[in-house]
Amino acid sequence: MSAVVHNKVELHGITLHAIETPKYKTNTIVLKCKAPLSEETVTARALIPHVLQSGTKNHPSREKLRSALEELYGATFTVDLSKKGDNHIITFRMDVANEKFLSDQTPLLEKALQLFSDIILQPLVENNAFKESIVEEEKRALKQRIQAIYNDKMRYANMRLIQEMCKEEPYRLNVQGTIEKADSLSANQLYQTYENMLRADCIDLFIVGDIELNKVQQITSKYFKIPEKQKVREDNVVKHIVPNKENVVFEEQEINQGKLHIGYRTNVTFKDEDYYPLQVFNGIYGGFSHSKLFINVREKASLAYYAASRVESHKGLLLVIAGIEFSNYDQALSIIKEQMQAMKSGNFSEEELLQTKSVIRNQILETLDNARGVVEILYHNVIANTDLSIDDMLSGIEKVTKEEVIEVANKIQLDTVYFLRGEGKE
Repeated sequence: MSAVVHNKVELHGITLHAIETPKYKTNTIVLKCKAPLSEETVTARALIPHVLQSGTKNHPSREKLRSALEELYGATFTVDLSKKGDNHIITFRMDVANEKFLSDQTPLLEKALQLFSDIILQPLVENNAFKESIVEEEKRALKQRIQAIYNDKMRYANMRLIQEMCKEEPYRLNVQGTIEKADSLSANQLYQTYENMLRADCIDLFIVGDIELNKVQQITSKYFKIPEKQKVREDNVVKHIVPNKENVVFEEQEINQGKLHIGYRTNVTFKDEDYYPLQVFNGIYGGFSHSKLFINVREKASLAYYAASRVESHKGLLLVIAGIEFSNYDQALSIIKEQMQAMKSGNFSEEELLQTKSVIRNQILETLDNARGVVEILYHNVIANTDLSIDDMLSGIEKVTKEEVIEVANKIQLDTVYFLRGEGKE
């Protein structure tokens, strides 16, 4: 149904995922490094991918790396950071044309994997440290990215909600780390963290495209020789106790529009059987333009510029966001709570159920149109230590019943209400 063949092979301390599909004319290479979120390492880990893509032993400047990518028919290389559950994920990606569709028969995939491994495994090192000038430059860029969150009030409000809601949990940490820690990091400390990353992270390499498992296995063996693994770090084990009463936080800044962000504990994560009912619940409650929050808070009551919800799949959180006038706080909060109660009481129709399942199915299928989307969907299995195919996920959504949605709704508990309002506004 999903037209992808997913094979996994353990190889020199990494897991190779070969995803064979004739759907794309480019090959996509994605490497993900997973470690527990930690205050001690989060800032260094945020810097490492940017330092690595600034120069390697064989291509010792951004210009030389850019030239090497251009020689591969304009291949692209990007890095990214994220958190899934209480894990910190570093992602490296490369897209390169598939030589099957070119008149020039240069072995592009092999050359791309060679350059990809060069960036990650052959860094530019001086005296057992990353090159000082690159580190200082990337520290400045990192501090700008952290500062940018404070200037984007929706992202800021979301970050503050998580900080308040998860005060005692690693999940409270920003994946970019902190400005203070960035200032104190040396090039040598950063290099030590990088070496630990290779030795102890859970590392997964995805290769997606019109490929053959045997060939990518052979090439990967040739170029990906990482240091001998120590024991892979254990995941964070976090138990949260829901407060007896709502945690309500008000904060004031010079802004024109209020940001009402609400955090619920769902007590359900990706690996649980009722994850699919939770997805359908979210779709009816606030995930789409036909959802209860959008219809009742924004359209009928005209209280919000936007009103929506989303699920944090590996942390078991449901996050509601609404942009409102300061004076509409009480009424907007009241309607959001009423709609949650309506879901718990089963006050939604079979038509809403079917429409939502159809939209989720289409959303998954649209994600499969992009090789990176395929990787993101399959990587859920790595985080949750499960082995579900994309067809399993589509089937799981299709089978959800109204009774299951009501059951999962009644597991959801309000944790924290955070409101960012204008100075002196109540």
